[in-house]
Amino acid sequence: MVESLSQIGAWVEEKLPDLIAKYQVPAASVAILSDGDVVRTAAGILNKASGVEATTDSVFQIGSITKVWTTSLVMQLVDEGLVDLDAPVRRYVKDFVIADEAAAAKITVRQLLSHLSGFEGDIFTATTEGEDAVEKFMPILADVPQLFEPGEMFSYNNAAFSVLGRIVEVVRGKHYEACLREHLIDPLQLKHAATGAGEAIMFRAALGHISPTEGAAPEPAQVWSLVRSNAPAGSVFAMSASNLIAFAKMHIDGGVGPDGKRILSAESVAAMQEQQVKLPELGLMGDSWGLGWELFNWEGGPVIGHDGGTIGQSAFLRVIPGQKAAIAVLTNGGDVLGLYKELISPVINRLTGIVVPELPTPANDVHAIDASRYVGTYSSQVADSHVTQDTEGRIWIEQKMKGIFAELALERPPVELVPWKGDTLIARKARNGLHTPHAFVGDDGNGNALYLHTGRADRRVSA
Repeated sequence: MVESLSQIGAWVEEKLPDLIAKYQVPAASVAILSDGDVVRTAAGILNKASGVEATTDSVFQIGSITKVWTTSLVMQLVDEGLVDLDAPVRRYVKDFVIADEAAAAKITVRQLLSHLSGFEGDIFTATTEGEDAVEKFMPILADVPQLFEPGEMFSYNNAAFSVLGRIVEVVRGKHYEACLREHLIDPLQLKHAATGAGEAIMFRAALGHISPTEGAAPEPAQVWSLVRSNAPAGSVFAMSASNLIAFAKMHIDGGVGPDGKRILSAESVAAMQEQQVKLPELGLMGDSWGLGWELFNWEGGPVIGHDGGTIGQSAFLRVIPGQKAAIAVLTNGGDVLGLYKELISPVINRLTGIVVPELPTPANDVHAIDASRYVGTYSSQVADSHVTQDTEGRIWIEQKMKGIFAELALERPPVELVPWKGDTLIARKARNGLHTPHAFVGDDGNGNALYLHTGRADRRVSA
């Protein structure tokens, strides 16, 4: 039975302290919207080193949920007739380059927005902390390989959203953060939103926490954020949960802001929620992708949303436009998926009647298979993933982290994979609360999988 917002708010306020203790989450902030009304609560410690307590106005990094904000900035340009979604990116960013010149010349704005551009997407290279950070990121993409033909399939792409941010900068003639504030933050009348560390310090700001070893209590991270060059993808943007809900409400209200003025056209709001590509079954990710938004095909839906993760901070946003409802949960470490299952799923069900699917799990009676099609090394800028099969027939994947992830000492022990669905294997043991599905797709011409797909498509580099 659907319950009232006040009932659900009281339940969350009562349960949240126990849940964050259970899942070793230092702090969490929650805001829930139903038909224009909002309840909010927070609990825990923003930074174990300082002991500062979380309040409902505390700002947490929203990570990749920023991508929906960047998409909204682009769609405003579409509304104004300044950008064509199906035009090549080079119409707006003439110096857009990747290693594959032919691909660079034809990749469209729409393909960037829906993760269909096909080039390597996890490029967390620092440029400068100045206003030109995104501009200076563009030449760095010159050596980035094209993994597949533009439009061929989905592969989550952070760098694509830095390119989209650069489109906004070029067309508007202002740096990304200025555009974000002028065209979204201020029109939405947000009072607890920070586009970088220099603004975040004016609020109670959460610091991410990372577990030094699997299962250990999370400890304060040594850095606050990822690099500014990835700001349009979600490396630094921070806000309160209720400010994030205000953004979601604008999309629920067809693009109209809190003062009744239009921020985004109803047509663009609807277009962002239209399916652009279906995804393999990947666990927590949506069933398909729109423009910016993840789309979830849940019983009683539709539901849209996005997740975000930075250095020790995780964020979740789920929006049910048809019921004028949304929930935002912001955290700063620990087993956030455990919190998701015990907090977000029941809130959505009790508020809307929608049944949130269980996260994927392996079967109890797994059997040995010939994994020769999957064995090999798959590479990205984040990690090299080595898939092997031992003499007992057990399948293992071991990751060697690279770049900033290696610097953060995020080395991981090998994970056993077991058969799940077709060419998709699943982790036998959960890590951070998730049995991650690993889809092996394509063919290298010798019968071997060409890509390892976990939301991102990593290309085979050796047998």
